[in-house]
Amino acid sequence: MNRFEFSINLSAQEYLQYYRGNVNKVVAQCADGTSIQFPALLLKPFVTGGGIRGNFVLTCDESGKGSEIKRV
Repeated sequence: MNRFEFSINLSAQEYLQYYRGNVNKVVAQCADGTSIQFPALLLKPFVTGGGIRGNFVLTCDESGKGSEIKRV
């Protein structure tokens, strides 16, 4: 199981492009410097009126399948 820790700070206006489907993937830099890419829909449960802010952990299997994001 792969585990990636990262922070996100997107305003509601910035996330709107993801929400509308204009942008499908999010690219984030992990705490260890690794860049990851994942489907923007995984962040939908964390959207508030102010956007998305916080520290998150993405877990997935070795092939990158079964991705799940949790706020930490």
